[in-house]
Amino acid sequence: MDRLIFPEWTESLKKWIGLLVAGAPVYLIALIAYGVTPEAIRIGYQPEQPVPYSHARHAGELGLDCRYCHNTVERSPHAAVPPAATCMNCHTAIHAVGESARKLLPVREAYAKDEALAWVRVNDLPDYVYFNHSAHVTRGIGCESCHGRIDLMDVVYQAEALTMTWCLDCHRAPELHLRPIERVTEMGYFETVSDQGEVGRRLREEYNINPPTDCSTCHR
Repeated sequence: MDRLIFPEWTESLKKWIGLLVAGAPVYLIALIAYGVTPEAIRIGYQPEQPVPYSHARHAGELGLDCRYCHNTVERSPHAAVPPAATCMNCHTAIHAVGESARKLLPVREAYAKDEALAWVRVNDLPDYVYFNHSAHVTRGIGCESCHGRIDLMDVVYQAEALTMTWCLDCHRAPELHLRPIERVTEMGYFETVSDQGEVGRRLREEYNINPPTDCSTCHR
């Protein structure tokens, strides 16, 4: 009788091992193909929202501060999505008519029913990535560094790739993105600075900014 190298119960695993060996190359090819497509990095991703809210109108023309709607951004990992009540703080006194009134109707209905608006997330990091908004905006990283010129967008789209390389580039040279903390929500800030390298180096020293680059920083 032949002597078995492995226990008998491992015989049932042979077919699964065969499938794994045959399927691994296909999986890897599909993974790489997905990873290099524009859909994976999502620059320009611009989903339709339940309400045609214009950041260009509110943050740009009217100068509304980002923190009015995203009011947890300085104390929480997540930037809050505003409820209908936040919109109605202004729109109870602003009586829209015609097409404007029609566009605002979902907000009024959600407010009346005490329901949440089904906003579609634009910048959606993978579940295995940890990002803390408060750790960035309270240390001098402006909203536009990640989200682009929101004040010029009628419909918000993803402005940056948000890849690991993109994040690491900032962690390795944060002075290229740092600004005074009181100006984190200011749009077009870098257009007002003649030497960002020098300003950034000074702020990096003043704020003691030394971002970690080890894996556990973002993968927890």
